[in-house]
Amino acid sequence: QVQLLESGGGLVQAGGSLRLSCAASERTFSRYAMGWFRQAPGKEREFVAAISWTGGSTYYADSVKGRFTISRDNAKNTVYLQMNSLKPEDTAVYYCAARLRSYSIATMFNEYDYWGQGTQVTVSS
Repeated sequence: QVQLLESGGGLVQAGGSLRLSCAASERTFSRYAMGWFRQAPGKEREFVAAISWTGGSTYYADSVKGRFTISRDNAKNTVYLQMNSLKPEDTAVYYCAARLRSYSIATMFNEYDYWGQGTQVTVSS
């Protein structure tokens, strides 16, 4: 059982930055592709970014490309999401997810096996 714990959310003004962290409980974390998703009130959970197990490949949703950066530190069992130039429409609960079934990146939520509890990000205008 993999446990994921997100942190780093909060309230920020438009144009500001936040850095989310997701710490994994498993030593085998380095074998997992990881992803970030978000869910705003009344909306479906949507893909934000993903990173391969080595960190060599990344993929972003068009809505965050150029503003968000996903990275990972396998020595710390942690994946990060650096969010810059935040917009009010980025307001959501952000979830990290681990994909055990494959090393490759995925963008659909049902392709991930474990999820964190989420961290709230609120961007004020």
